[in-house]
Amino acid sequence: MTIREKGYAHWDGQLKERRFSWAPITGLGIRLAFRKKYFKFILFSSLVPAVVFLAGIYISERIQDFQYMLRGNRQFLEVNPLYFKNYLCGDFLLFMMVMILVVGGAGLISDDLRHNALQLYFSRPLDKRGYLVGKASVLVVLLLSITLVPGLAFVLFKLLFSGSFSFVVTYPWIVLSILACSAAVTAFFCLYTLLLSSLSRNRRYVSILLFAVYFVSDIVFGIFYRNFKKPGFALLSLKANLQQTGAFLFRQKLPYDVPAGWSFLILAVFGAAAWIVVNRKVRSVEVVK
Repeated sequence: MTIREKGYAHWDGQLKERRFSWAPITGLGIRLAFRKKYFKFILFSSLVPAVVFLAGIYISERIQDFQYMLRGNRQFLEVNPLYFKNYLCGDFLLFMMVMILVVGGAGLISDDLRHNALQLYFSRPLDKRGYLVGKASVLVVLLLSITLVPGLAFVLFKLLFSGSFSFVVTYPWIVLSILACSAAVTAFFCLYTLLLSSLSRNRRYVSILLFAVYFVSDIVFGIFYRNFKKPGFALLSLKANLQQTGAFLFRQKLPYDVPAGWSFLILAVFGAAAWIVVNRKVRSVEVVK
């Protein structure tokens, strides 16, 4: 039997860096997320509030056709900035965001640490900043798909159902509030996930942390608030701080009698600390080109 030796030709081409070298990381991360068990179910379940709120907008514009279904207080059908705030910062949607992070985001960095894959990433025309941007973009795409996209869709369908621009004339800042609130919630959860994902090589441990830190902070707040009746303890809860921020951005009454600036400060400090820790945990490897 003839044995043939395979030879390799030397490549004399020039290595060129792509403008968005992190894009393949984002695409792969999204595809891997959709392959996770129960992820599709969780993602589509998180869109249930959007369908309900969209139906509420339609009913509010056709109130005379639904008289037989509506009884008592109809305040929940008033489409105003509070309506959008209740969607973007509602307990259920925030909970579903955490579940998306648990299933689809826990292994973003921890899996690479476990398999020592960072050297492979940085052997490409990719630096540490591009690596982190690519990982964060996975979460940005997933979270904005259930926050920003439905929020803007609500405005569009409100205008279509009403047949006038009176809504945006009455609330000219509503689109900016949607953008700001969606960006704030998404940025916080991105840094929150990347931080915890970089602390362990075990994805399951990270998943538990993502779930536990969010809910334990709220439980601790509830315990202290019930015993001492001090609204300042709301600052201990990640959920409460996000809701305080959302209420401020939509110019609504704050859920707790605490200045919104403190919630902004806590979320900002947490995010800055998370970014510093992640940068230190993810050490790039110099590649000679």
